[in-house]
Amino acid sequence: MRVRLLSLAAAALVGGVASAQTSAPAPPRPAATPRPARPPAAARETVSATLNGKKVAIDYGRPGLNGRKVDDLIAQLPPDRVWRAGANEVTTLTTEGDVLIGGKRVPAGKYSVYVYAPAGGDWSLILNTDPGVPLKTIFPAAPPERADHLWPILDGYAKIAAKEVVRVPMKPVTPREAMDRFLISMEPARDGVSAITLTWGDRAWTVDVKDAAGVAR
Repeated sequence: MRVRLLSLAAAALVGGVASAQTSAPAPPRPAATPRPARPPAAARETVSATLNGKKVAIDYGRPGLNGRKVDDLIAQLPPDRVWRAGANEVTTLTTEGDVLIGGKRVPAGKYSVYVYAPAGGDWSLILNTDPGVPLKTIFPAAPPERADHLWPILDGYAKIAAKEVVRVPMKPVTPREAMDRFLISMEPARDGVSAITLTWGDRAWTVDVKDAAGVAR
């Protein structure tokens, strides 16, 4: 009887060891090499002002200087000296009513926004009726969710120059604070008058925008 009990105990011990061996976790696999992260997209922002009950809004991307200087970036512009006034998708200005920008009439509607930045002298704000081009037409591998987003004309402003509505000079001003990320702001309206101000680095430019109601054409 004692011999039988010892045999059963030995069998149980062997079975336990075998079970432990078969249930032991497999050695961990080598960690996969992480894919490099995509650089963050430029922040996007919409600013607005209400002129006598009618809204004027600007939607734009905010590129960063990231240690660079505005003059160095502007020096890289093509010969026409026209800049997209933002980053990624086309910058747009939408107005619910007719306005005067820099004294020039702009009918109610939606416009693409560009900036004329000469090598010397003051900048000018440009509004154009061309809506831009779908990203997929200039970057066939665009992600599906962004393929139809409209981008500015990047291969020569002359292609859409005939659709230009206004080009108004802006006044250089001292910025309230330096901005690493490009900033477009609109002043709170008073008596139907606001201002559009572009700030980048330690430089800024501004132009008035007014409700055109009651102003003779």
